[in-house]
Amino acid sequence: MSDFDPQQYRQESVEQWEAASAGWARRAEQMQRFAGPVAEALLGALALTPGQRVLDLAAGTGDIGLEAARRVAPGGSVVIADQAEGMLRGARERAERLGVQNVELKRVDAEWIDLPLGSVDAIACRFGLMLMADPAAALAECRRVLRSGGRVALAVWDTPARNPWASAPAMVLAERGLMEIPAPEPGGFRPGMFALADADGLAERLRDAGFTEVAVQPVSLARVHEDFEDFWETSLDMSPGFHDAVMSCPSTEIEQIREAVAAALTPFTTAEGSLEIPASALVASAEA
Repeated sequence: MSDFDPQQYRQESVEQWEAASAGWARRAEQMQRFAGPVAEALLGALALTPGQRVLDLAAGTGDIGLEAARRVAPGGSVVIADQAEGMLRGARERAERLGVQNVELKRVDAEWIDLPLGSVDAIACRFGLMLMADPAAALAECRRVLRSGGRVALAVWDTPARNPWASAPAMVLAERGLMEIPAPEPGGFRPGMFALADADGLAERLRDAGFTEVAVQPVSLARVHEDFEDFWETSLDMSPGFHDAVMSCPSTEIEQIREAVAAALTPFTTAEGSLEIPASALVASAEA
């Protein structure tokens, strides 16, 4: 029997992302560069046109929503939605700095989207669905708020083997008993970074939610850092689970963890000392 408590997870997840939001705001441009190929794949799949209304769900600091706002102008608008108020503050500051006015910032629970039936033309969700306690509920809500013929495009992380930038540090923590890497539960679901890292399973979830014309494609990208120190600080800034696990340790153990992670990433270190770590996402698109 699973010991997973969805309600407790939801509460803790919001608290973690609130705590991480300042780091995401600091590194928004870095994240935008890293995930740029995914953003282009998502927006390309949505095929946005001027005048449309778009929902950027689990938006973080608003990468997708801010670019979507440019593509649907004039006459169109974007709802940049996230559960964490800190993320929305970061998105608001970026919108003001860029002079983007056709956006609305809204605190939204993706499993219960506070928008009317058929009220948006397109939905994007980058790296959010696999972290939700009930992705089926979130997809059903997306289907509800999309107009007939509207499109959804979402991205989740591919398998751990294709994302050593994340799986290698996680394995170091798991080996020390600082992080649990749960085994898949037959017939069940446990949220996590790689919880939806199966193209066929992802497509089936979209069909089960009532979507048609489902397509899933892998998208390659790379985590690039000037040196390991930049990778380490970025990971602490942007990954609440990694940060909490590492910083709960005494300083001597933190240094041991740091050295172990650096060793695990040695194959991706260039002669100049920079890091170029491969990454892979799955981008799914479908029609309502």
